[in-house]
Amino acid sequence: MENFYLFVLMCIFLIILPGPDTAIVTKSTLTVGRSGGLKTALGICCALLIHTSAAVLGLSAIIVKSALLFSVFKYVGAVYLIYLGVKNLWSLRKKEEAASVEMNTENQFENTSFFKLGFLTNILNPKVAVFFLTFFPQFVDSGSNTFLPFFIMGITYTVLTAIWFLFYVYLLNQISTFMRRPKAQNIIEGITGSILIGFGIKLALEKTHN
Repeated sequence: MENFYLFVLMCIFLIILPGPDTAIVTKSTLTVGRSGGLKTALGICCALLIHTSAAVLGLSAIIVKSALLFSVFKYVGAVYLIYLGVKNLWSLRKKEEAASVEMNTENQFENTSFFKLGFLTNILNPKVAVFFLTFFPQFVDSGSNTFLPFFIMGITYTVLTAIWFLFYVYLLNQISTFMRRPKAQNIIEGITGSILIGFGIKLALEKTHN
C-alpha cells in the first residue's frame, strides 16, 4: 500500500463534503437531538463496512461492471432518496397548530428507526461502491494483492467517517436550541427535503457504467 497518509488526508476532505449522508444526519440531529444523529451515523458506518466487505470480496466490481445490476442499485437508491425528500417536504404541510415543538417532534419521530435511515441511505447508493473501487486502487502497488490494502482502507474510511459524524452531531446539538424553533424547523425540513430530492434525481441521471 502506498501513500497511506495522503489517503487519510484525501478521505478527510471527501468525508467533509456534503452529501446524502450529511443531509440525513443533519435532519436526524436537529429534529430529535444527539441520539437521533448518532444512530443515523452508526447506520451509515455499518453500511460502509458492508461496502468494504463487498469491495474486498470483489462483489462491488461485479456490480460496477454489470450495467443491469448497477442500474438496479442506482434507481432503487435514487427512489429512496427522493422518497425521503418528498416525505420531508410533505411533513411541512402536516404541521398545524404546533403549540409545543418538542412534543410534536417527539411524537412525529418516536417510531422512526434512525439507524435504518442512515443504513439504507448509504447502502442503496451505488456510487459508494464505485468510489471504493476507483479511489482505493490509486493507493495500492500495481500487481499486488488487494485484499488486505482494500480492507485497511475501508476500515480507515469508516473510522474517519465515524469520527467526523461524532464531532458533527455534537456540534449541531450545541446549536439545536435555536435550530428547533418552529421557523428554523420548517426551513430545515424544506432545505433537507429539497437536497435529498436533488441527490436522488442526480443519482438517477448518472450514466450507467459499462
